[in-house]
Amino acid sequence: MIHPTAIVHPHAEVASRVEIGPYCIVGEHVKIGEGTTLQAHVVVNGWTEIGQDCNVYPFATIGATSQDRKYSGERAFTRIGKGTTLREYVSIQRATGEDEATVVGDDCLLLAYVHIAHNCVVGNGVTMSNLAQLAGHCEINDYAVIGGMAGVHQFTRVGRYAMVGGASKITKDVPPFFLIEGNPAEPYGLNSVGLRRAGFKVDERNEIKRFYKILYNPKMNVSQAIEEMKAEVTTEPGREMVAFLESPSQRGILK
Repeated sequence: MIHPTAIVHPHAEVASRVEIGPYCIVGEHVKIGEGTTLQAHVVVNGWTEIGQDCNVYPFATIGATSQDRKYSGERAFTRIGKGTTLREYVSIQRATGEDEATVVGDDCLLLAYVHIAHNCVVGNGVTMSNLAQLAGHCEINDYAVIGGMAGVHQFTRVGRYAMVGGASKITKDVPPFFLIEGNPAEPYGLNSVGLRRAGFKVDERNEIKRFYKILYNPKMNVSQAIEEMKAEVTTEPGREMVAFLESPSQRGILK
């Protein structure tokens, strides 16, 4: 179902049940999965793959050339998973670097004016509210929430089920399961509502809470906190937090 005003390159791969609305533009190297809808005035170009059952609202742009000064026209990818919704004016840019990729996972909800820059990796089930912005090379793990007008510095990581409050400035890695807000950003405890809704058990939530207190004990640095956590950990979320803190970081941990 392609509107007569849409321009779809003959080499684009468009699966069955795809709807391409008025004035959309679909480029040569684009692949669109079954059941996906481009509503109107959507531009998809570059080496871009969109999964099945996605819904892209008017004036979104996917796969545009990276705004990185280092980009020199090399083949680089943009990949969107299945079941993801992109609201009005969302922009997701292709990566910089030969065969590198900007990736957005399954079942994400990206509200109006969200921007995802080159080489970002966004996990499954992520919600980004209006005007949330990711600079290049950010990593947003599964089910994280980025509040409206929040800005995330390049190379920053946000852990699974973390929640970043609106209008926050994030320049350090945000550990999983925590609530972060402000400019400069500060920790404000656990993402308790999100953890309960996701079915985390009481003992898991209690261990996360205990590890929060350890990490933000003013008498400890991050290395000391990790060692104490490793000596006490009993749950999978606890081990996940330790693994996140021990993983290589270019920005350091929010402390």
